[in-house]
Amino acid sequence: MPGRRTISILGPIPMPLELCGEHFDVQWYACVRNTELGKTQELADDLRAQEAQRSFATLASYMAVNSVMVIGDPAAWENPVVRVHSSCLTGDVFGSQRCECGPQMQTALQRITEAGGGLLVYMAGHEGRGIGLWAKAATYLLQDGGENTYQANESLGLPADSRDFSDAASLLKYFVGGKPFRLLTNNPKKVNDLDACGVTGITRVKHVTGVTDSNR
Repeated sequence: MPGRRTISILGPIPMPLELCGEHFDVQWYACVRNTELGKTQELADDLRAQEAQRSFATLASYMAVNSVMVIGDPAAWENPVVRVHSSCLTGDVFGSQRCECGPQMQTALQRITEAGGGLLVYMAGHEGRGIGLWAKAATYLLQDGGENTYQANESLGLPADSRDFSDAASLLKYFVGGKPFRLLTNNPKKVNDLDACGVTGITRVKHVTGVTDSNR
C-alpha cells in the first residue's frame, strides 16, 4: 500500500545458541525494510554490471538487518514474553560492564524460555540509544569526566534517546498479532513509542539485571 512500510522476513532458520553456559533453541528470522533492500539490490546490479566485485562488501554497511529470535510454538502462545533489545556491541559482544545490555539479553532469553515461549527482537542501528558506536565512545569519555549518560549526549548536541521503534512495531504485529504480551523493559518511552505505532496488548514487566558498580 502507498505510504505503508513493508519488511522482508527471511526465516525461520534454526539457531541453537550458547551464551555464558546457557543453551537456547531459537528460530532466527532476518528482517529488513523493503526500501533498503531495494536500494541495495540496485547498487548490487550496478556493481555487477561494472564487475566491481570488491565493492560488494560495502553494501552491507548501508542495510540495517534486524533479527527476531522465536522460542517455542507461536500457535500455543498465550500472553508470551517479548524483549525488544537494542544492539550493543560493547555489552552484547564484548561483555562490557559499563552497561547492562549483555545480561539483559541473556536474562531475557532465559525468561522467555521459562515462560514457555515468546520472542526477542534484536534492533540493528540502536547502538548508544541510536547515536552510533563512534558517538557512544565519545560519551564514555565524557562520562569518565563526571557527566551522566544524558548529560554526555547533550554535550555532543545529541538527543537523550534517538531510537526508532517503528520497525519493531511492524515485527511485533507480524509475529505476535493481536495477542496480549508481556514486554520486558525498564523504559516507559519504548512502550509509548510502540503504542503510538499501533501495537496493542502490552503489559510492561520490569527487567532489572546486570547492575554493577561499573554501570550504576
